[in-house]
Amino acid sequence: MIGRLNHVAIAVPDIAAAAGQYRDVLGASVSAVEDQPDHGVQTVFITLPNTKIELLGLLGEDSPIAGFLEKNPSGGIHHVCYEVDDILAARDRLKAAGARVLGSGEPRTGAHGKPVLFLHPKDFNGTLVELEQA
Repeated sequence: MIGRLNHVAIAVPDIAAAAGQYRDVLGASVSAVEDQPDHGVQTVFITLPNTKIELLGLLGEDSPIAGFLEKNPSGGIHHVCYEVDDILAARDRLKAAGARVLGSGEPRTGAHGKPVLFLHPKDFNGTLVELEQA
């Protein structure tokens, strides 16, 4: 059902500083900071030959990553994102198997403009999983 790894997301307390570190220290190709108001975060994508790293920064006081950064003030891996061919079929199969889909259970538009869903970390070995329709 799942396809390739689309990205690994890292929540960071200072997105500009983190982007600079990837660009200047590691020599990576780094996108501009983009606000994602529907998700309450800012994003930067680092393009690697085999996948992407997504840096997540706070966007407003009600950002869904605020609690994560309170527990992890230096930042850390927030979630992994896998591609699926059909997000609704994947959702239905996962729910039938007992996995919990976060939110309303309906896909939302993600940072790449494609439908995404998040799966409860307690159902996946403590890892928050994002599914993105390929």
